[in-house]
Amino acid sequence: MTFQPIWPWWAMLPLVVAVVGFLAWTAHRDRLRRAGLRGWLLSSGLVVLLLLAALRPGLPGGSVRAAASDLNVFFVVDTTSSIAAEDYGDGSPRLEGVRKDIMAIAGELAGARFSMITFDSQAVVRMPLTTDASALGILTSVLEPQITVYSTGSSVTAARTVLTQRLRAARESHPERARIVYYLGDGEQTSGKAPEAMTVDASLVNGGAVLGYGTVQGGRMKEKADYSSDEAADYIQDRSGGGAGDAVSRIDEETLRHIAAQLGVPYVHRTAGDGVAPMMQAAKPGALKETSESLQGRVELYWVPALGVFVLALWESLRVLRELRQLRPARPEVRA
Repeated sequence: MTFQPIWPWWAMLPLVVAVVGFLAWTAHRDRLRRAGLRGWLLSSGLVVLLLLAALRPGLPGGSVRAAASDLNVFFVVDTTSSIAAEDYGDGSPRLEGVRKDIMAIAGELAGARFSMITFDSQAVVRMPLTTDASALGILTSVLEPQITVYSTGSSVTAARTVLTQRLRAARESHPERARIVYYLGDGEQTSGKAPEAMTVDASLVNGGAVLGYGTVQGGRMKEKADYSSDEAADYIQDRSGGGAGDAVSRIDEETLRHIAAQLGVPYVHRTAGDGVAPMMQAAKPGALKETSESLQGRVELYWVPALGVFVLALWESLRVLRELRQLRPARPEVRA
């Protein structure tokens, strides 16, 4: 049996020791009289089963595609206001294309580990490496541009430091896995100064691509008032000149090509209707090639203790409901 805990071992072990120690202390404190034995066993069973489910036990079995299982895929996504520019396809925001391409790549690399870093005024790790493709899908579906009033200018290379840190951590933990980087953006620099170089140690990046969105003609961007509103009422205004008007964002492919060269990956311009093949073929086929080889997988067993938790909780709930039904209010005495 093997374990793949939901948290690192250095975090799980102290938690397990603390929980076991607490249960032992409560047992000693209460002397476990017969009346309280059932309650202690129930609560202890729930806690132990929850911890066991968090350790994700499994047995060797099954197989996964070697090409996918050996990959750590990092998505670096531009979430500045310009990613909302309406020049993708038939007047759709560029973010729509970003969402589609992320999920298309994930579908081609089923079984790989995915991580997402977004950047606007600052870079943030939205999701650490995980094989949970459904979590990636949910995160991708809720991606939104930065709230307009918080936008004070951004750099297209703002994610360099965070990306480097995550790539190094991935190499240290699993040096045998290839590290693939997909950078998705429009290359528009709005910080008022030239972007810093997107230099990353070449040994950290084994493949990937820079994906560009937008047109030379550009598109207008709707304001983002908050993350709960689906539509903004007005378009962002260009206040740089003398006269007011709708701001227009244009793709900067030269900047995107520079970023691609610095990462050591190709640049691919994306438009509505483009297939997934160009993104995969350009991303160093040697690292992403299809293979008939398979690696030994594992059969997940975390659902067994999780099912035990559900059964115990249901049993205790039914017991409490039964006792509540027996608690009937006393009938007032009727005097003659």
